[in-house]
Amino acid sequence: MRKIPQWEFDFYALSLPRGHDFGEQPPVAAWAGSDGLSCGIVTHNSAAEKFGIIVMRRRLDSVWSVMRQESGFASIDAAAKALEPHLAEDLPREIMRPGIVMRPPLFDFGRREPSDVFRLLATPARRPAAWALDQLYLAMPKPDRNWVSDCQTTNFHTRLWEAQLLASFREQGLLVEQPFESPDFRIENRRGGEAWVEAVTANPSVPYNHVNAPFADIPNDREEIFFGAAALRFAKTIGNKLDRQYHQLPHVAGKPFILAVADFHASGSMMWSREGLIGYLQGSGASVAEVDGRLQAVPMLAETLLGPTQFPAGLFANDRHAELSAVIFSNACSIAKLNRVAISGGGAPKGYRYTRMGKFFDRTPGALNGISFCLDITSDEYRGLWPHGYEPWTAEMEVFHNPFARHPVPFELLPEAHHWFEEKGEWQCSSVYEASILWSQTRITDADKPAPTLQDLHDAEIRVVDDA
Repeated sequence: MRKIPQWEFDFYALSLPRGHDFGEQPPVAAWAGSDGLSCGIVTHNSAAEKFGIIVMRRRLDSVWSVMRQESGFASIDAAAKALEPHLAEDLPREIMRPGIVMRPPLFDFGRREPSDVFRLLATPARRPAAWALDQLYLAMPKPDRNWVSDCQTTNFHTRLWEAQLLASFREQGLLVEQPFESPDFRIENRRGGEAWVEAVTANPSVPYNHVNAPFADIPNDREEIFFGAAALRFAKTIGNKLDRQYHQLPHVAGKPFILAVADFHASGSMMWSREGLIGYLQGSGASVAEVDGRLQAVPMLAETLLGPTQFPAGLFANDRHAELSAVIFSNACSIAKLNRVAISGGGAPKGYRYTRMGKFFDRTPGALNGISFCLDITSDEYRGLWPHGYEPWTAEMEVFHNPFARHPVPFELLPEAHHWFEEKGEWQCSSVYEASILWSQTRITDADKPAPTLQDLHDAEIRVVDDA
């Protein structure tokens, strides 16, 4: 048996219905069989002072299946001894149960021609990301039958976003189900809080190749940043989903409904489009002006977005869309995110250096800019940013709550996300993590070359596929 390190076990645990929530019997150790087809978990009930075991084994299609659960062991050694016969090398894979559809392998192309962005997963520097995406795909409760073909070809980012949402939800200990074709997920915590979540991506009006695409121009005008093209793209994306009336479906009616949005509308837009979402949802932004001799943030209000369509701004400014409980957003839906979670936990492949550069949110009252950072993601300093000891899936997840929601989302449902909510007429933010990253780029370089610096943030050779 091979003892499994924490970060690797946390990946496998994402295949359990409630992910990292083990209730009153948290895991204290885990082992894998040498053939990689089995995983044995030892749990501990502190109230009863007893240990338990959970045995997982790969099915014929490599999906994890729980084979056995047992409790009542007097010691961790006794529990580990009970695991040994279930982790032997000569055991067959778990057979497919009647009615279960075998999943196609994520990296079996058949006659399909994979997209350039999917091909990146085969490059040596991004193999941790390829492994991570495969684990998340295998962990999904019931992915669409065309999930693999979509991921390999034209809908890579949509499927990537679904995979990251699953990881973020189960990392927070949520029961995640896919009982209907839509919305994409039903989530629930042990307190009875629940919601339905539909994933959507903001896509370009004219498709472009995401691999090595030159950056789109970043708006300089504050009004354009909050109410310009990015805000309009979010408005149209969200509007198309609202038109489908998900809240009227029998299984959704009377429950909180959330749209989860990730942005790919322009090359590199993930680094700056967040303000456009804020402008559209809140109908407000901020500019910088000199007040009483010092620079301060000055509110900037808008009833419509820029452009000839005069699209209404402020989706959450009144009760006209009370059926939408909240919007989830992340500026880190990327191959780089897959790489970082795996690498910050288990170390980088030999020969490469992985550096993340960007800006932290500055929590100083009145601060107008973020705090620049440039960190090796394998360093203790980077891993120490989070209590997990490695980068969590939920690190960049933001939840914008609709103050007029007919069915509000309890904050406790997504305990590790950043929550934006209105209080006494002002928007406030709460966060469980001290470090909050406004935007970033992740750069991969040869290990024998000088480490990147903050100046490299302006280097045109940093590509959009490794943003965020």
